[in-house]
Amino acid sequence: MVKLDGKVDMAVGAGSGIGSWLTKRQILTPAKEAVVDGEKRLTYCQLNQRVNRLARGLQALGVQSKDRIGILAYNCSEFVEVIMAAAKLGAILVPLNWRLTPSELAFILNDSGAETLLFHPELAGSARGLKGETPVKRWIVLGPGKMIQEMPSDMPAAEAYEMLLEHHGEEEPRSNPVPDLDTPHIIMYTAGTTGRPKGAVLSQGAGFWNAINLTLAMDFTSGDRNLIVLPMFHIGGIGLFTLPMLYLGGTVIIQRTFEPAETLNLLQNEGITLLFGVPSTFLFLIQHPEFKARAFKKVRVVMSGGAPLPVSLVRRYQEAGIILQQGFGMSEAAPSIATLSRDLAIQKAGSIGRALMHVEARVVDEAMNDVAAGRVGELVIRGPNLMQGYWNRPDATEEAFAGGWFHTGDLARMDPEGDLAIMERKTDMFICGGENVYPVEVENAIYELPEVAEAAVIGTKDERWGEVGKAVVVLKEGKQLTQREIMVHLNGRLARYKIPKGVVFTEVLPRNGAGKVLKTRLRDTLG
Repeated sequence: MVKLDGKVDMAVGAGSGIGSWLTKRQILTPAKEAVVDGEKRLTYCQLNQRVNRLARGLQALGVQSKDRIGILAYNCSEFVEVIMAAAKLGAILVPLNWRLTPSELAFILNDSGAETLLFHPELAGSARGLKGETPVKRWIVLGPGKMIQEMPSDMPAAEAYEMLLEHHGEEEPRSNPVPDLDTPHIIMYTAGTTGRPKGAVLSQGAGFWNAINLTLAMDFTSGDRNLIVLPMFHIGGIGLFTLPMLYLGGTVIIQRTFEPAETLNLLQNEGITLLFGVPSTFLFLIQHPEFKARAFKKVRVVMSGGAPLPVSLVRRYQEAGIILQQGFGMSEAAPSIATLSRDLAIQKAGSIGRALMHVEARVVDEAMNDVAAGRVGELVIRGPNLMQGYWNRPDATEEAFAGGWFHTGDLARMDPEGDLAIMERKTDMFICGGENVYPVEVENAIYELPEVAEAAVIGTKDERWGEVGKAVVVLKEGKQLTQREIMVHLNGRLARYKIPKGVVFTEVLPRNGAGKVLKTRLRDTLG
């Protein structure tokens, strides 16, 4: 940081981009706890100084504005530092899912053109598989200098993260052009459940407007403490609610990977006030033998998103005295689109609520005409939190924004009050005997059975009806259930054409890194 007579020279800093948040936080709340990562606790002053050292170190290695930076890492404080250093430099971050194979990772690095890769030493095997297969020429190991010595001998020459920081000062980095809210910040690759993943380009402004929307919807304050359980290679780990907390001066508590017992301990011991997860997060928590409602005593926002939230799970949390709210978002929206207010979380369980303050939402037919309240159509949205487009995919971008609105690909209906309910992904809906079947409706009915832990319904080909439903069910430990008992339960609850014609019992459902059930894989296996 540039200092004149002991004062900060704000003329040199991160401009109007989101990197300036830390520059300003070092002045406004320098001693406030910003990030907690295990035993490591960083104040806003310490965080900004480390981010500046990292940014200057990356510049010394040759990283410039608009360069892409890949990161292959578990959740950690360094991940936060890389996010903010990229913002200060005007570079573009490419988070990488560490569950992917080297060939899948190589596709993303080649598609984005990333020439810099930061990675955890535990993921060196995956990184090694990228040598010579990608444009990466700068390799940085997250950790101290000794990490380099522990790398396999056939690894590319790498820098040690902490040594890089030690060799550079804490002055604010200079970047040309100076980053602003229009500067691209993150290329978030979609989960790739169908075909090759596409890279959604999110500007720094998208992160800013996401923070504003969520703050207005849930009254975030600098006193909030957010626990990150979702992986930070997913937009949920960044936008829910890491960036909003850094904007407001709150505290981000990091869990390396989701583990229910540790999550319950952190909720209680760290005074957590905000918790966002996917439905499986909350299912695994409440099924854990150490689950106690008192762990949620200080948590004022308990929110689920990323996949349909079973109404039965909302009821189970209600019985424990916990209000489980539902939200809705996607990578292309940084990610928040709608939230169901706390006072309606029980009354309208199954709804995703209303579009956020700076998001417009419509439910339309194929001709982009609004459908009547209660009718099903495609959800289309627009707002300043949306992506700038798909990286190197003008065709896909044009298709996604046809008619001036972003097409979510989700089928939804809106009630007279403006609350939305997602029926299904367009690709997951199937047609049985000419009737539309929305699997989430069937899944909710199956979840009513107390023996059921998880359920997914897919459409399979049928000579007579075109398609019929098949249920894939995971039972709770020690529980038993037959196909006939499921059919008896559904009979009378659902129209006959909605009732699956078969049930498959399995031990686990396939999921992607965001926690969503991979129905394409189920269809490939069982369809």
